[in-house]
Amino acid sequence: MLIITDNHMHLYNHLRLKALKQFRQAGGTHVFLVSLLSHHYGIHPSGGRDFRVMFDEHIKLVRKANEIVKAYAVLSVHPAEITILSKRWGADRAGEIMKEAIDVAGEYVTQGKAVAIKSGRPHYKVSDHIWKVSNEVMMHSFAVAREADCPVQLHTESYTKEGMEEIARMADRTGIRRDRVIKHFAPARVDEFSETGLFPSVIAMGENAIKAASQGDRFVLETDYIDDRNRPGSVLGPKTVPKKINMLLNSGFDEDFVMRICRDNVEWIYGIEIE
Repeated sequence: MLIITDNHMHLYNHLRLKALKQFRQAGGTHVFLVSLLSHHYGIHPSGGRDFRVMFDEHIKLVRKANEIVKAYAVLSVHPAEITILSKRWGADRAGEIMKEAIDVAGEYVTQGKAVAIKSGRPHYKVSDHIWKVSNEVMMHSFAVAREADCPVQLHTESYTKEGMEEIARMADRTGIRRDRVIKHFAPARVDEFSETGLFPSVIAMGENAIKAASQGDRFVLETDYIDDRNRPGSVLGPKTVPKKINMLLNSGFDEDFVMRICRDNVEWIYGIEIE
């Protein structure tokens, strides 16, 4: 069976599980489902323990998703939480809450309920102090992931090689393998990611799949489908990765190549066995 994996997808309030049925009908077989921000679950955290409610809800959803395709849970402490939580608690306490939530996510991974953590730093302009706290939170996620033996999916500012090199050095200080730090929403810069050691989850937009494949097979693909009824189809629809895989096959890349990006790479970075 040809494995077709979407490395980063959300299910929220639009299609929900119907999105995965579309993914399957297009040829998709495996998906990494990422939890959203706390407010999407109606939660206003005062401590990391409050994230258990959203993590538990997400894991229940992933369990249902497994009736359609093979789905894996990624538990997110989204870097934008720093802005939301700072309004009530101040930046320093917000960072502490996020670190506590990452600790909880690490526990869930250790218990086999999830396979990865999502962290990062804001993709929008923030104060120097919030940037500093965000980097501390991100480094904490690296340390927790190292102990839990799992990767970290990263939501960050727009790609620059310098920014990725900085993050790679931060990862080194915690002892996590660089290739277990996955840049979510990555551009098709496979060569540059090979140099920095971080692993690109290439957004399957436009010609990105072809551009990435022309540089080798060291990448995975994602849609970052958000499933928000106010933005239907954003960022990319659930059928996109299977369509891009077919584009690769029609462009001369063989099934062995597809299996390397959709199975072998996934097994390597997540430490799981794809069936």
